[in-house]
Amino acid sequence: MNDTERPIAQKKSQLVYWIFQLTGWGFYTLSRFIGGLTVMHLPWLRFGSHLLLVDALGFAASHLLRDYVRRHQWRTLPILKLALRTIAAALVCGIPLGVLTQFTDVALLHEPNEFLEGVSSPLRLQLALPVAFALEIINWSVVFLIWQILYFVAVALREYRSAQLKQSETARALHLAELRLLKSQLNPHFLFNALNTVRSLIADNPARAQKAVTHLANTLRYTLSSRQDELVTLAQELDIVADYLQLESMRFEDRLRIEIDVPQNAAAVRIPMMLLQTLVENAIKHGIAELPQGGLLRISANLQNQLFTLEVENPRRAAPNPVAPSAAAHESVGLRNARDRLRLLFDGRASLELDLSQATVATARLRIPLNS
Repeated sequence: MNDTERPIAQKKSQLVYWIFQLTGWGFYTLSRFIGGLTVMHLPWLRFGSHLLLVDALGFAASHLLRDYVRRHQWRTLPILKLALRTIAAALVCGIPLGVLTQFTDVALLHEPNEFLEGVSSPLRLQLALPVAFALEIINWSVVFLIWQILYFVAVALREYRSAQLKQSETARALHLAELRLLKSQLNPHFLFNALNTVRSLIADNPARAQKAVTHLANTLRYTLSSRQDELVTLAQELDIVADYLQLESMRFEDRLRIEIDVPQNAAAVRIPMMLLQTLVENAIKHGIAELPQGGLLRISANLQNQLFTLEVENPRRAAPNPVAPSAAAHESVGLRNARDRLRLLFDGRASLELDLSQATVATARLRIPLNS
């Protein structure tokens, strides 16, 4: 929870406290008022005024007790010390209120004679007053004991929820930090390759080098302006990849041929930023660039039954045994980072695989289920 959110949370906590405080004491007073009128048939005006006075003092005592508990941080005490202090606080609050109640009509709610049945009349007269005081003290002590139990339970639940939120915020911050780190590992790699392309053109063809700088500027503008974005549409990625492919076409010329097959419904699917760029860069660097004759780079997408599939296909050096090559051995840092970003962004629902089952073709295949 940041500094801006903390005062809001404190105000909300105070509001919840007052709602429960007023509601609890209100129902307690109302139930006793109805009981006094229906059971004891007491005069409602006088009894009601006495009841409001006594319960208002109980309300105030509970609020003062809360402030004392918070100021001395009772919630941090061991359970035994907390239990002893809770009982002591219940008695400290209950004794004066119990004594005061005995001098009001509220005392008629607890009839001491019910507890003195079988006792002789002279002794009953002697015990009636002490028993009456004891009943009121016990009643109020129990009220404050229950109030404290409810209060500490509410505080414990609030702190548990706060701890969960804090843990969730920490996990989210780590999650975003990891995503930012993975993204920062992608961009320098791309920039290094693009600058090499521009450098190779400066001496031989300054005009084309100027165009290359324009394409590079478009790419950097996209990267910097989307710094906070984790997901962008495939159409946006295709636009920026077009600038990158223009750069690479200047370097490879006829050795690089491009084919793009993306239906309109797939173009709106959101994918991790710079992911398609990574797949295309990997296909050129580890495939077409290693072949003297170059080859065809094919980008295709499909959206069917709420499953989005994106493939980047490129030729590669022929393998003697199509099954032998390990995809993991051929993966670049960019592909491993792309897979990690997918795991973080889609909670393991999306997948990225490098298919080397064909002897002369490598296919990077991305799958994202859209119905989860």
